[in-house]
Amino acid sequence: MSSTSRRIAYNAIVSSASKIIGTILALVSIGFITRYLGKDGFGDYSTVLAFFAFFSAIADLGLYSISTREISRPESDERKIIGNVFAIRLLISFGIVIISPLVVIFFPYSQSVKIGIIIAASAYFFASSYSVLIGLFQKRLVMDKVAIGELIGKIFQVAVVVAVVKMNLGFRFIIGSLLVNMLVSFVVIYLWSRKYIVFRLIFDWPAWKAFLKESYPMGISAIIVFAYFKLDTILLSVLKTSADVGIYNAAYKVLESIIFFPAMFIGLVMPIMARYIFHERSKFDLVADKTFKVFLIFAVPLLVGLSFLSRDVIGLIGGAVFSESVGVLKILAWALTFVFFGNYFTNILIAGNMQKKLMKILFVCAIFNISLNFVLIPRYSYLGAAVTSSLTEFLVVILSGYLAYRELNYHPSLEKAWAILVGGLAMAGSLFIFRGLNFFILVATSTLIYFLFLWIFKAISAEEITSLISKKGEEVREYEPVI
Repeated sequence: MSSTSRRIAYNAIVSSASKIIGTILALVSIGFITRYLGKDGFGDYSTVLAFFAFFSAIADLGLYSISTREISRPESDERKIIGNVFAIRLLISFGIVIISPLVVIFFPYSQSVKIGIIIAASAYFFASSYSVLIGLFQKRLVMDKVAIGELIGKIFQVAVVVAVVKMNLGFRFIIGSLLVNMLVSFVVIYLWSRKYIVFRLIFDWPAWKAFLKESYPMGISAIIVFAYFKLDTILLSVLKTSADVGIYNAAYKVLESIIFFPAMFIGLVMPIMARYIFHERSKFDLVADKTFKVFLIFAVPLLVGLSFLSRDVIGLIGGAVFSESVGVLKILAWALTFVFFGNYFTNILIAGNMQKKLMKILFVCAIFNISLNFVLIPRYSYLGAAVTSSLTEFLVVILSGYLAYRELNYHPSLEKAWAILVGGLAMAGSLFIFRGLNFFILVATSTLIYFLFLWIFKAISAEEITSLISKKGEEVREYEPVI
């Protein structure tokens, strides 16, 4: 097995392990927060986090995706690219912190929520700063370090949340835990980045103009993505009660805790796809097809598991007081499935320099999402928001997949897809038959049955399993399209 294959496998394992631990910690934290704040308080907390996502969207400008792509090109000048991009991002982040108090004036929120939104803007300053550096780790296939850095930040956040609950310090200190998380993550990732390059801020105005001209479509896309990914929470907070927001987000937190995987995995292969898509197409096709297969292998059991076990999952997160969230989670399980493949096709389009056309697709999806939310939320509240999210993510998959086929002449191989679906049906059957068992036993048993069926039908080969458990290889000498 090649060194690149080993490195990707190692990164996937370490990053996944770090993210899984981080997800468990996040769910523990949410468990403390939901029980401490209740439905209304958790709704206010979710509203603040929605504004954190809003700040991230309006200030993104596509710099992360484009800088990652550019430093992955042969003969790229990393120091110049990162120095300029980091300077742009710092300037924007300062602007966000300054204008955030003006933004909250126009919303009918309590004083605590408004102060929480300002704290979130400060947290964004550090989150945006370290996100620029992630491309350095992606290029070198060392995303495990980013995952570990984020895990350290999450550990600090959970510690703060537990302390706040035990000492009964209140809502604002709960929001303050987000600031602690982002600050610690930034420090760790920044210090690690200096192992690869030491850069300084560069104020090269022509370079800024060139970067922004190239990246602005993705920046607009980020705002559009926010519109259909987080605007539902803000609309719920305005059109309905804080309790409705809390019920919806207790389920949505499950989705947010899982969607790290497609983003993480596509981040590992994005530099390779960008390198080969125009020069060695067969290698690109192989990487893309393997990635699609991995996404399908993970998306199917998640859909099946959440459909059958949503009540137990919500019980663990929020307790009986959030029982209304069960139906929301069953609907959002479909949104989660579509997120995998929406992420897949949109990143292929970015690798193929199709970001301007991708922007048009995402704009259509945003209009669809906002329009449907205005129709469904007043009538069906959080259930309407969940249905809208699922339909929107499905529309993203259909439109981005069609664009990839039309413009890049690419469609994923469906090799062994039937076997993966059969494994999903077997898993569903086991969950139905043994539904009275303990939750954790049921999860372990059904997962084992699913992967057993994959093995029986050879959806997973011995070589692929070996690649997942192989140790980290030597330094990468060249990019090779094997996953």
